[in-house]
Amino acid sequence: MIVKHVENGNKGTFVATEDGVKIGEMTYSKVGSDKIIIDHTEVDESQKGKGVGKILLTKAVDYARDNNVKILPLCPFAKAMFDKDVDIRDVRA
Repeated sequence: MIVKHVENGNKGTFVATEDGVKIGEMTYSKVGSDKIIIDHTEVDESQKGKGVGKILLTKAVDYARDNNVKILPLCPFAKAMFDKDVDIRDVRA
């Protein structure tokens, strides 16, 4: 699995692909220079239960740490993951 990060103005996406086929994505919006809002996570039905969403969130958390920004998880999946995993709460807004 390959995860690419694409930024376009105030929007960004982490896209997971496997063998050149998109299998999942997590989208966010920038709020100022120090915060992003994760607003959507989607994983292909054929990939459910394989941890694709968690990998996408890990990439978003790594991005937040590397760029000194906080994450506001509005997406239900991202919010649930932040609620469960204390190890990523350092970047939660």
